[in-house]
Amino acid sequence: MTEPILLLGISGPSSSGKTTLSRLLRDVFPPDQLTILHLDDFYLTDAEIPFQNGIQDWDCIESLNLPHLQQTLAYIKEHGNSPPDFVSKEDRNSVGEHGVSQDSVEKARQRIRKVMEEMGWKRRICVVDGFLLFSEEMKEVRELFDVKMFMRTSYATAKRRREARSGYVTLEGFWEDPPGYVDKVVWPNYVHDHKFLFVDEDVEGELHEAVCRRVGVEVMPRDAEENMEKCLEWAVGVLEKVIRGAPDESLKL
Repeated sequence: MTEPILLLGISGPSSSGKTTLSRLLRDVFPPDQLTILHLDDFYLTDAEIPFQNGIQDWDCIESLNLPHLQQTLAYIKEHGNSPPDFVSKEDRNSVGEHGVSQDSVEKARQRIRKVMEEMGWKRRICVVDGFLLFSEEMKEVRELFDVKMFMRTSYATAKRRREARSGYVTLEGFWEDPPGYVDKVVWPNYVHDHKFLFVDEDVEGELHEAVCRRVGVEVMPRDAEENMEKCLEWAVGVLEKVIRGAPDESLKL
């Protein structure tokens, strides 16, 4: 009997490197071992995106087609692959330079290959990356994941990276953030949906260990916030632990 697919959720604020990390993991694992699903593929049509203060809000839960997302994840859980009619538009969006050397990717690849061979690991992995996967309002979706990785970043970094992007391919066209979008929409939404994970609800402070344990998230180390090589090393370490079947260790907050 084929082993069930492992669902890995990668979440965090906009521009924290979720898609970049997902694509790097795809490079690290054998081609038939890991696939990617993007939360951005489950937006409503452009005309259905809600408005906030006169601006379309692409960063709230109401902008997503949650029934479609849940149906797709259920299909993947049952069949081990995406529905045959599912086509991703998100891979057409650029994520920019990641700064990870080919040597580092190759070392990560060898590390994963070694542990997979040692443990006889055949289970396929589906990575789902998205900005809202672990919020309380997404609890039903959150509980579908076998592994949850939370990426953090500061307001300053998120603002700089987001405003450097040219725009995004949407279901029906192309979206460019209007002036002030990060301050008016992106960051306030992130704070609203994730402050419960942090001590004193300070999203630039320390994560709340007990809450993170309850939710079941693995937390990216602080020194990986501006270093994708360290971020990749952390993610590979989490997955190596999963492959080895090791018990959960203390969260490194």
